[in-house]
Parts: sequence; C-alpha cells; structure tokens
Amino acid sequence: MIIVRISMQVQTEKQKEVMQTLLSLMVPMEKEAGCLSYALLSDIKDKNTLYVLEEWENRQKLENHLKSDLFGVLLGIKSLLHRPHGIRIYTVEKAEGMNAVLSARGKTNNSDSSKIKEIKQ
Repeated sequence: MIIVRISMQVQTEKQKEVMQTLLSLMVPMEKEAGCLSYALLSDIKDKNTLYVLEEWENRQKLENHLKSDLFGVLLGIKSLLHRPHGIRIYTVEKAEGMNAVLSARGKTNNSDSSKIKEIKQ
C-alpha cells in the first residue's frame, strides 16, 4: 500500500475556494483505479492548514494518478497557497490494526468483552 500525505498552508482569503476545489475532487478521486481512500483534513488549531491523505493499492496505480488531470487540479491550487504543497509518499509494507494495540497492551483479542471494555475506559 502507498500513502500520500499532502499538506497545504492556504491563504486566508482563499480558504473557501481551496476547500471547494478539494471537496469536488473527492468522488472522482475515490473512483480512480487503485484508490483505496481519499480524505481531506483540517488542522484543529489552524483552519488554513489542510491535509489530503490518499491510500493507493500499489506504486503503478499511484503513478497513474500523479499523471492524471485530477492530480493536476490539486497541483493547480498552488497560487492559493502561502508556499508550495508539502508532499510525502510512504510505502507501507505491513499494516496492523487493533490486534497490534491489544498485543502492545498485553491483551488478547478474543470474545471476552471485559478485556475490550478495559481498553475503552
């Protein structure tokens, strides 16, 4: 799996325009071959700091995306930013879930709901 993290420091007066553009990309982006997820996030302390997180099946699917018109639209908002996009691409060899958390906490993931309740508290 490939994860792409794009950070953007948006000009205050352009924040609405950038948000509308990024939101308009969500549905077509999620339909692209190989896209596992696409998320738009806003920094809780600064609404003008935005992040796009994308997950891709593999490098080839990501490279097709990077060449696409959709990604071109995302890059095209650079004039609305304080500085160029910060783009990081991560290759994930192994993904783990709740079992890793339980293991680290010395718990096991079985049908014993009392152990799960302990974690929730």
